[in-house]
Amino acid sequence: MTVEMDVKIEAKDLYDYLLMHAYHSSYGLILSCVGAVVVILGVVRGVPFYVFWGLLLLLCTPVTLFFGSRMQIKRNPAFRKPLHYVLDEQGITISQDGEEQHQDWADMVKAVSTGRSIIVYTSAVNATIIPKREMGDKKTDVIEIISTHMPPRKVNIKS
Repeated sequence: MTVEMDVKIEAKDLYDYLLMHAYHSSYGLILSCVGAVVVILGVVRGVPFYVFWGLLLLLCTPVTLFFGSRMQIKRNPAFRKPLHYVLDEQGITISQDGEEQHQDWADMVKAVSTGRSIIVYTSAVNATIIPKREMGDKKTDVIEIISTHMPPRKVNIKS
């Protein structure tokens, strides 16, 4: 089976990936927990200063990622045009303007889904983002090819 599609990555797609990545890392989880604890302490003890700093900690990551995703989309020329994705028996090939990159299924780290995208990690910090809106009627085929070629322990995709 081979699935081909043209994919235009938008700022909201990149933001979705960055949020997923941030809040599933130890740093993101620790920052959220510390922020929540500081807010709770501030409320319980009646110290508005704690509430303010706790809320700042909780809002810092999503706000920073929101503006960072927009800036990255504007600055990176690869996001200006659609990318051509080919998912086949060997792996994922992404091409644009005569340039081509291929990643074998055996080298993939994990595959996850969000409400907006399917994300296939090619390393601990790099990923192929496949927005669900770009898949159209190919969504089932995309999930099937990923699930068929990656070990079940590496796949966490909810359709």
